Amino acid sequence: MMDELDRSIVNALQGGFPICERPFEAAARTLGLSEDELIQRIERMLADRVLTRFGPLYNADRMGGANVLAAMCVPETEYDRVTDIVNAQPEIAHNYRREHTLNMWFVGAAESPEKVEAAFRHIEAQTGLAVYRFPKEREFFVELKLTA
Repeated sequence: MMDELDRSIVNALQGGFPICERPFEAAARTLGLSEDELIQRIERMLADRVLTRFGPLYNADRMGGANVLAAMCVPETEYDRVTDIVNAQPEIAHNYRREHTLNMWFVGAAESPEKVEAAFRHIEAQTGLAVYRFPKEREFFVELKLTA
């Protein structure tokens, strides 16, 4: 699980990451760590599935691609299996659980709408469950930061 240093890393790196020749070194310095220690801790949190992803989020629409919010109604007995299938798709930016009939929500993002749609169709074929698409009508900027 996470210790206090892991929490500090997650909390510090959500709002931006240095853009320079050695970004991990610069980020580590602000945390009082070595570059190697920061990289090892991030790799361990990813391997332990404490973090499911570490990297930038791009606005695919502005680069000619597509972002589509999607949801599924997943039976509790199938939740872990379906999560693995959804998360295995490189087009899925993030995935989270909700207390609702539509209990799994995720975002498909790719360089084309066709590639996002293909990922959704693959998920449907592998799970036997419907993927409900909620294409963006308007864009809002919400700077969501979660405290670890």
